[in-house]
Amino acid sequence: MTGAVLWDMDGTLVDSEEYHWLSWRDTMASEGFTITHEQFIKTFGQRNDSILPQWLEAGASAERMQRVGDDKEERYRKLVREGRMEPLPGAREWVQRLREQGWLQAIASSAPRANIEVVLEVIGMAGFFEALVSAEDVTAGKPDPQVFQTGAARLGMPASRCIVVEDAVPGVEAARRAGMRCIGVSRKGLLDGADVVVRSLVDLPEDVFEDLSRR
Repeated sequence: MTGAVLWDMDGTLVDSEEYHWLSWRDTMASEGFTITHEQFIKTFGQRNDSILPQWLEAGASAERMQRVGDDKEERYRKLVREGRMEPLPGAREWVQRLREQGWLQAIASSAPRANIEVVLEVIGMAGFFEALVSAEDVTAGKPDPQVFQTGAARLGMPASRCIVVEDAVPGVEAARRAGMRCIGVSRKGLLDGADVVVRSLVDLPEDVFEDLSRR
């Protein structure tokens, strides 16, 4: 029995960490702030409206945070285009295989829609997904389950027939709160709460999605 697969993007389909770090570093420097790589890592995967109140001075206006966030995302997309980003090992193969097997697939990400579209274009996977859910489509970021619930709704699938692929603890928690099974992809091989954890998508057993759909 097939169902739906909801893919996180950053860290799951692509390795975007360095692109985000450089764009945040340079954006904040242009605003007169220095951020460390450690500060960046602690916020990686969060929405901009959660990150910027931690980095700008107290009382920064919503308008300023929006402008700074937009600047960062423009820098990020430029780096993605120039850097010729590639999908992570196994990503393209799994998406194609699941498509051939009849699974519906969606991107369910905290990233802005423009970022998702640029990444998919650059890695040659635009058009592989039946739905895209981005930061603009939800009011709360992970670990809130809204992003996955929205993805399931757009695919017309109940939570019980959805499998999430994630690389971060907040995303795994969001999947669990949505009532969905979850595959965790972690270079360390540890991701609490996921039903299956692998270091890379190439390590996934061939029948893992079918097995999870029967649980």
